[in-house]
Amino acid sequence: MSTSPPNTRTKILQATLDLLFADPPSKTRMSDVATQAGVSRQAVYLHFENRTDLLIAATHFLDETLDTKARLAASRNARSGLERLQAFVAAWGGYIPEIYKIATVLISLSKTDKAAATAWENRMQDMREGCAAAIDALNADGTLSPSFSPDDATDLLWTMLSVSNWEHSTRACGWDQEKYLTVLTLATRTLFYSEPSKLP
Repeated sequence: MSTSPPNTRTKILQATLDLLFADPPSKTRMSDVATQAGVSRQAVYLHFENRTDLLIAATHFLDETLDTKARLAASRNARSGLERLQAFVAAWGGYIPEIYKIATVLISLSKTDKAAATAWENRMQDMREGCAAAIDALNADGTLSPSFSPDDATDLLWTMLSVSNWEHSTRACGWDQEKYLTVLTLATRTLFYSEPSKLP
């Protein structure tokens, strides 16, 4: 069965990812992306107002390609705060290895490239929303540790799930992915979950 060829927008987004995933990463000027996609520079601007919009869209396109909705389904359909927290940690912690290369490229470019910095910040704010949803679910259950406010717990969880912490754990500490997820699941439960009080 034949499949439809990708539309121009999809070709542009895939070309952007191909350039970012290249070894070494290639430049992602609008003209570079146009050449990679086999379209005109004007076609790129027709779909994306500027390079910041393009890079943000490319990170979202990667999420679609890797089906993050399916990965997050267990967290979003959780029946308790603890279940949601653990499912979110597993989903994001398992996702980091797959986006690690593009993450490191965007982080590196962010030092001198405002568009890349904005794209990465946008992606991390999206991830923080997932952290907030997990913490809010604990709070709604009355099982959020009294040691933390919801905002502080969200910020700490967000920090713990950072790409740099995954990198340090798996590179400097030598943990494999299974140990990383096991330790992170235990640590986040210990920090943020409080057993519900038992009424007499």
